[in-house]
Amino acid sequence: MAADPITAGRPAQWTPVTATFTDAEIARGLADGDERCLTAAYHRWGKLVHTLALRSLGDAREAEDVTQQVFLAAWQGAHGYRPERGALAGWLVGIGRRKIADALSARTRRTELVAAAAALLGPADDPRGRPEAAVLDRVLVRHELAGLPAPQRQVLHLAFYEDLTQTQIAQRTGWPLGTVKSHCRRGLRQLRRCLPARVDG
Repeated sequence: MAADPITAGRPAQWTPVTATFTDAEIARGLADGDERCLTAAYHRWGKLVHTLALRSLGDAREAEDVTQQVFLAAWQGAHGYRPERGALAGWLVGIGRRKIADALSARTRRTELVAAAAALLGPADDPRGRPEAAVLDRVLVRHELAGLPAPQRQVLHLAFYEDLTQTQIAQRTGWPLGTVKSHCRRGLRQLRRCLPARVDG
């Protein structure tokens, strides 16, 4: 896994202290806002959550994003944990499953948006249909791309015209994968709003 995003910058002596906490102490500490207990929870169950996310998503960066979301959600919602309903590890796994489901749903939405935009773009040498209509579609798409904010335009250009995946775009630009996904999603939504009106007009 990547460098610990929760304990980064924390004093080195925290790890031995937090390692002695019991599960019950971690749960109480989380509810009381004790950051040491968040650190302890991450050290104790972070690998479990990350492994679950990686197996479900098949993408290391997405799994890291989900893992961080899980522990952030646990930190923010620790008051909702009820020990009588199950172990803290099970509660964290439950949060993890919900975050994984959210990530998969977001992936599906992004795929649908990309497919819709790609259908509008169409291959330049597509012999099907009316050539003049295909040319018009490509001109309209390029026009709308030019009107997007620079980050969204760059991400969509790399995706459509250089055929890069979102992970490759993140590597090319140096942006976090979540930022790339956000720019892609916003840009595609803008295209979907504008292009049908342009084509109909």
